[in-house]
Amino acid sequence: MSLDSVRAFFAAHAPDIDVIVTQASSATVTLAAEAHGVLPAQIAKTICLRVGDRTMLVVTSGIARLDNRKFKDQFGGKPRMLDAAEVVEATSHPVGGVCPFGLPAPLPVYCDVSLREFEEVVPAAGATNAAVRISPQRMVDLIGAEWVDVCQG
Repeated sequence: MSLDSVRAFFAAHAPDIDVIVTQASSATVTLAAEAHGVLPAQIAKTICLRVGDRTMLVVTSGIARLDNRKFKDQFGGKPRMLDAAEVVEATSHPVGGVCPFGLPAPLPVYCDVSLREFEEVVPAAGATNAAVRISPQRMVDLIGAEWVDVCQG
């Protein structure tokens, strides 16, 4: 169902973008980079977090790490990663396939500036073996995300 919701999202909002389903798993940054022939940094990993009672998605470069100070300054609290069941409940996507597309209900989405380094990034697409190729700015525009600087470096 999750992969179907992502396919429906792209069919409605960006029919020129294909959802790529691979035989190999792309559930981790390393596996995704191998499966799609890109640098690990080009994988756009989506992290489902909670700050207080707010649930949000933060999309970063595959090799970026959250900076707790920058995050707290941006969002007013310390991030807590959701567990696998909470992630599925919030996004309908399994861990390893989490993405900001085809969500069951709107969530605030923030894209870290670490993604701007690339012309094309590869976020997951609702399954542990599905992804899309997209420019970072187009992704931000499609999902109504906001650029933030919350990673180390």
